[in-house]
Amino acid sequence: MSTSLRYGVIGTGMMGVEHINNLLHLPGATVTAISDPHAESRDWAQLAVGLDAPLARFADHGELLASGLCDVVVIASPNHTHHDVLSDVLRTGHHVLIEKPLCTTVADCRRVIALADETAQQWPQRVVWMGLEYRFMPPTQAIVREVRDGTVGRLRMVAIREHRFPFLVKVGNWNRFNRNTGGTLVEKCCHFFDLMNVLAADTPVRVLASGGQAVNHLAERYDGERPDILDNAYVIVEYEGGARAMLDLCMFAEASKNEQEICVVGDEGKVEALVTEGLVRVGRRSGPLDRQGGMSDEAGGGLRSAGADLVRDADRWAGIESGSPHPGDKCGPGRPQAVPRAA
Repeated sequence: MSTSLRYGVIGTGMMGVEHINNLLHLPGATVTAISDPHAESRDWAQLAVGLDAPLARFADHGELLASGLCDVVVIASPNHTHHDVLSDVLRTGHHVLIEKPLCTTVADCRRVIALADETAQQWPQRVVWMGLEYRFMPPTQAIVREVRDGTVGRLRMVAIREHRFPFLVKVGNWNRFNRNTGGTLVEKCCHFFDLMNVLAADTPVRVLASGGQAVNHLAERYDGERPDILDNAYVIVEYEGGARAMLDLCMFAEASKNEQEICVVGDEGKVEALVTEGLVRVGRRSGPLDRQGGMSDEAGGGLRSAGADLVRDADRWAGIESGSPHPGDKCGPGRPQAVPRAA
């Protein structure tokens, strides 16, 4: 990486600060400006870069965009702000990474995609990327390689299970309501619908789903209103070529050893990953378990989670330098939102 790039981060809550921490590990990257209407969040960003480090701090993202201090913008603001913030960024020509989900509705996704296409005529070398870092977790990449190499034959089924803890507390509790997040299946599970699309390499044509709010947040009230986000769901996605994928989600399963499990079955074999353990198993129908192995310490541990963000950010940098497509653009930028909205 020879290019020195100046980064601005819009939204410096938990995810924004995580992006800052990752960027500080990239050679040549400098975080020069941040914006957030919440003063304490701006303080968190300053703490991340260093109390004495130069950092332009803005309450409004428009001021950041007009400052001339950034080459690249990272959008990590709450989901319901994505449409307006991204629209403003796209009109400036900055390279941009927007955190998932792209937007909270399919209509808004279509609008910003159209705007990105329109403004690309003015800035053809600009990189626009939605951050879906689960693609970069080593166990996930191992499964994708096996599928691409034909290990399972013709892919027929994908099963993804996430059994985890409830949503964390966010500033102003914005993530407790569907109107702000797009709903649990959009906010959290767009990662998994994206992985389904990557693995199936096909177009989803039908969605069946059942979910509810069984345990979490039932006693909480915010301005007299109870949270309405789902805490469990089953979703089946059918693809044009006949493959099916299923999501099994539970948000009140803190006791789980593996937060995520991914299984892919084809007409010739099966590959599965226990993501937290970093364990990948491969087997063929014609014989016993073919092989299994864990990710190395270098590729596992932190790289299975937060480090996947770092790999993604490094890959984005390479895309900016070369002006070439990158993995974040494949399979259609709106599909990870279209499937959960259908659900």
